[in-house]
Amino acid sequence: MKKFIQTLKNIWSIDELRSKIVVTLALLFTYRLGTHIVLPGINPNLLANAQANASQNGLLGLFDTFAGGAFSQASILALGIMPYISASIFMQLMTILVPQLQKVQKEGESGQKKINQWTRYLTVIVTAFQASAYVAYLNGPGYAEAIIPAFKAYFAISTIVTLTAGTLFVMWLGEKIQDKGLGNGTSIIIMVGILSRFPQALIQEFGAKQTRGGGGLLIFLIEIAILIAIIMGIIILVQGVRKIPVNYAKQIVGNRQFGGARQFLPMKVNMAGVMPIIFAQAIMFLPTLFSFTESGKGIAKVFGDHSNFWYMVVYAVMVIAFTFLYTALIFNPKQMGEDLKRNNGFIPGVKPGQPTSDYIGSIMDKITLPGAIFLALVGILPGFAQRLGVTSSFSSFFGGTSLLIMVAVILDTLQQIETHLMMRQYDGLMDSGRIQGRQQLTTTASV
Repeated sequence: MKKFIQTLKNIWSIDELRSKIVVTLALLFTYRLGTHIVLPGINPNLLANAQANASQNGLLGLFDTFAGGAFSQASILALGIMPYISASIFMQLMTILVPQLQKVQKEGESGQKKINQWTRYLTVIVTAFQASAYVAYLNGPGYAEAIIPAFKAYFAISTIVTLTAGTLFVMWLGEKIQDKGLGNGTSIIIMVGILSRFPQALIQEFGAKQTRGGGGLLIFLIEIAILIAIIMGIIILVQGVRKIPVNYAKQIVGNRQFGGARQFLPMKVNMAGVMPIIFAQAIMFLPTLFSFTESGKGIAKVFGDHSNFWYMVVYAVMVIAFTFLYTALIFNPKQMGEDLKRNNGFIPGVKPGQPTSDYIGSIMDKITLPGAIFLALVGILPGFAQRLGVTSSFSSFFGGTSLLIMVAVILDTLQQIETHLMMRQYDGLMDSGRIQGRQQLTTTASV
């Protein structure tokens, strides 16, 4: 405890780090305040029943989780950061698939500024489209009764404008956190939205177990212990790397020697991050759209229940498939082999050039399979927890997108704090080892 208190004092004694923490907390407080402001034209006193249905509804429930409950509350920030994430993912895929965008990306800082600007423009388009769909959703059962009759004539246009402005404001908050705060702004906003639902879910689970009598408290403590074990396993998945030794040829220029050092090429076990789970969840939601037919209702019932056996089987297979697909899109062993050759680097026992690329590709294939299986297991753990009697709200924290994002963002933030400490010759956050974290969260390449 004394070591922990001293670490906190060291963190607070660094002016730059203290300023970053204060700015981050202030911006996050502003965001959370905005999630409780209801859209113009809606009576907040009539939203209780609709909120309960929205938070339990498939992909919409996922959006509500990422938005910190703002989606079900019909807030001005209801769409949150999701349109920006969608636009960022699309632009990232396009830079891989379109040669012209690849050239722009390779222009360095100027090229990245162009892509960021295009991403912002695309965010406006995506937000306007999603806002229109959200207006139609609010005119459905539950929310329609909450719309003030005198405001209905202006409700659609005002809501689209408000939601678009709200998403751009959240995007601006994320960029400010990135520039003047601590950590990846977009990722931290998502994490705060997810964490905001944790206390309520914990209280609900505790209350549900208390109704069972004396054994309920023991079951609740066992669930907490299992949750901690799952978090430890996800930390291993996020930080797991396979190190490939790389030697660099010696070069003597004048009286100085360059190169000759031995380094390691880290290959992440979970290169795809959280993206396979997001893609799989989006695809699994599609069958529920065809519930208007008799046969469609049966399929929708299966794919709308996260604890259904067949849902979990299909979901796990899709996560594994998307893991290999997304890894193949973002990982280019040929480029890595060429970069090593250009920098006079080589892998011991492997010829430079194409043999090196093939070797790196084979290593990635070998470590991707166990990583994909573990990622699929993480994705279906909430369904298992729900089958074992855990409430639906608390079971979502036993795995899936929510837990992966939280662990990755926290590790990345702690890594940055530790870097500030080590630069000023303080001890790190841990007595032994270093916090590796993730270089980026898959929201654009890391939500």
